[in-house]
Amino acid sequence: MARRFAEAGVRFIEVSFGNWDQHRNLTADLERNCSAIDQPIAGLLTDLKQRGLLKDTLVMWGGEFGRTPHGQSGDGRDHNNKGFTLWMAGGGVKGGFTYGSTDDYGYEAVENKVHIHDWHATILALLGLDHEKLTYRYAGRDFRLTDVHGNVVKEIIT
Repeated sequence: MARRFAEAGVRFIEVSFGNWDQHRNLTADLERNCSAIDQPIAGLLTDLKQRGLLKDTLVMWGGEFGRTPHGQSGDGRDHNNKGFTLWMAGGGVKGGFTYGSTDDYGYEAVENKVHIHDWHATILALLGLDHEKLTYRYAGRDFRLTDVHGNVVKEIIT
């Protein structure tokens, strides 16, 4: 359905799949969730590429938080704001490489850290918008989607 929306020219498409908050039952729930999304995501990317739409379509995947590398409640993991993984494809993003890394345990980012404001600025740039030009003044303070912060991560853009 997402591919058909893209073919029809819909400019923003969100596909979500809930129940990723595995504070418990991680072993069974994570395997079930990954099995449910891996093939559809691969199919979407393949379809977009075959039709020449991937180059103009930004696809992003992520969750609400990173996860701790240690267990919680026996078979779960807690939220972790120090190390977060997401991926992007198409839409002007360089393919086939990793940007940034965590420590050996996956606990916190240690190389090429990307602040949320930088990520938002980069997404806006990939969509053809200069986040700095979206600044407006209200009540004596400047505001914008990147909260008057953020630098475009040029290393991930083709």
